[in-house]
Amino acid sequence: MKQQTLAMAADQGAGFETHRKRTQRDEFLDTMNAIVPWTQLCAVIEPHYPKRGNGRPPIGLERMLRMHFVQHWFNLADFACEEALYDSASLRRFVGIDLGCEPVPDATTLLKFRRLLETHKLGEQLFAEVGRVLQGGGMKLKSGTIVDATIIGAPSSTKNEQKARAPEMHQTRKGRQWYFAAKLHIGVDSQSGLVHSAVLTPANVHDKHPLPQLLHGREQRVYGDSAYASQKALIHSKAPKARDFTNQRTRRAREVDEVQRCKNRNKSKIRARVEHVFAVVKRLWGFTKVRYRGLEKNANWAFVALALANVYLSRRKLIAQVRP
Repeated sequence: MKQQTLAMAADQGAGFETHRKRTQRDEFLDTMNAIVPWTQLCAVIEPHYPKRGNGRPPIGLERMLRMHFVQHWFNLADFACEEALYDSASLRRFVGIDLGCEPVPDATTLLKFRRLLETHKLGEQLFAEVGRVLQGGGMKLKSGTIVDATIIGAPSSTKNEQKARAPEMHQTRKGRQWYFAAKLHIGVDSQSGLVHSAVLTPANVHDKHPLPQLLHGREQRVYGDSAYASQKALIHSKAPKARDFTNQRTRRAREVDEVQRCKNRNKSKIRARVEHVFAVVKRLWGFTKVRYRGLEKNANWAFVALALANVYLSRRKLIAQVRP
């Protein structure tokens, strides 16, 4: 067992902070520490991670992965994550850093780790591995898929070194508002509410185009909003047995079809589960704007965010499995 230093003892409140109260952050980090499948996720990255040699030994893989997840959960840039770890004892306990004998890995180390994930497209592999772990724990894909898309904003400013807007992004209009952005398309299991597929595109790509990529092929029903209406042929190209349960348009020639409107309302009670994922990724994780230039880098970030969202949405079942 590693010898405890005074710095670590102070972080743990061992006799020093007698009136300290456990915060929501403490509870959240303890839950994630217990239910995230660290061993399996590290195994995905380990073949690509630097090995010990004659030079400076690399920082432990799990520690770097924990720091990377902290960036997602608290919407932190590389330097901000380094600062937060120096500032927060609860974050240091979660990552496993003892300031009595080691410093916090700097922002450049975090940058190199993220680029490693981007180069080998490990974000998508981490997302797939979380899916396999959850399915192995009894959370199977059922017979229905909900498809939807959300806008992820991008900076439109040209005040940068390239004198240009972010590459591969595009503008689109939603309602009467114009956005310069990317678009995150996801496929969600209709019963568990967990994401099983995702695609990141420029914002001007219509929701229907990535539709086959969002289906796993064994669906009996496909739910979606009116943007996916009249796409039976596209659905059957990937899921031949699937029935089209997407919302249909209710207003024709300035008249409202009340029967169809009632059907749409019933479908939306199931379709609303996809919004839970967007609430976690955009409201809790803060992924309302792309952080990097280019689709591939942001797609890597999005896949990791969706993997963590699946773990978070399954937390009650997972914590019940790990408790003795």
